[in-house]
Amino acid sequence: MSAAGALRPSGEQPARGGPSHSPPPSIRDVRTTHQPTIVSIGYEGRTIEELIALLVHHDVDLLVDVRLNPISRKPGFSKSSLAQALDGAGIEYRHERELGNPKDNRDAFRQGRSSARNRYSRHLQNGASAVYRAVVNLADTTRLALLCVERELQTCHRSCILETAQADLPDLRVIDA
Repeated sequence: MSAAGALRPSGEQPARGGPSHSPPPSIRDVRTTHQPTIVSIGYEGRTIEELIALLVHHDVDLLVDVRLNPISRKPGFSKSSLAQALDGAGIEYRHERELGNPKDNRDAFRQGRSSARNRYSRHLQNGASAVYRAVVNLADTTRLALLCVERELQTCHRSCILETAQADLPDLRVIDA
């Protein structure tokens, strides 16, 4: 047997013109070594310091802001100041406007109306589908958090994003911080 033949896993044939360049069998798919996880967090009733402490506690690398408009009257929670504070803690910031809940759907959503949940779910499948998929796919390799105002997950559109994500990725773990 040639030296090249001894290095190939059984049953694998060398590529035309030379030995196979397949990765060794010890290299595994990311999904087998890392459970995709998304942390859900709302800043209502929290200071910027409390928010960052929770993110650090949950080992978050990337915060995805899913507010339609990343502005706040609450100190530290507008886009620029939030990004700066997160950077100081080693956490990347990304605003994804397309994942925001339309303003005229928010009150009904907070009230728990199924029509509002259905409307937002349709939005995820249509207008925001590419951004949704890109963000959810990041959970395979990055510990990320979704941020909005509402502290209670069920009163926020983050719940729809995460329910859809768990349907798409059954092994996805969601942490409600």
